[in-house]
Amino acid sequence: MIIVLMGVSGSGKTTVGEVLADRLGWPFHDADAYHPEANIEKMHRGIPLDDDDRRPWLEALAELIDRTYERGEDIVLACSALKHSYQDYLKHDLADVRYVCLCGPEELIADRLAAREGHFMNPDLLESQLELLEPPEDAIRVDISGTPGEIAGEICRALDL
Repeated sequence: MIIVLMGVSGSGKTTVGEVLADRLGWPFHDADAYHPEANIEKMHRGIPLDDDDRRPWLEALAELIDRTYERGEDIVLACSALKHSYQDYLKHDLADVRYVCLCGPEELIADRLAAREGHFMNPDLLESQLELLEPPEDAIRVDISGTPGEIAGEICRALDL
């Protein structure tokens, strides 16, 4: 199974993903590590990425998913995957890819972003991410107001893991 924890920046994808992967004994991958340097600089300056900016990033993530699937392995991937077109590109009809949308109040996410240090994502981009967010119809939706452990537990129950 390939679990893609999706949502806007500040929703807890990395934190929950690490807890979930540790609980399951699966490898964890953070999609932020796959961004080209130009994307990181653009986001740091508060400039939203467009589809052309995201293309090399999505290609690298699709390769990761394909390799994982071909090896019959399981992973947890933290990835914003905001738009249906990105989700479809990454999943490309693989039943083993399951989307989990980490959702919560904008105020909570904004507070988390304001308190976060050392991350390249400019908090001013939250609004543009919320405007783009299109969770898949079949995504498991999980509220982010609990602890990372509680959220990971909810995900495990929802996926029968």
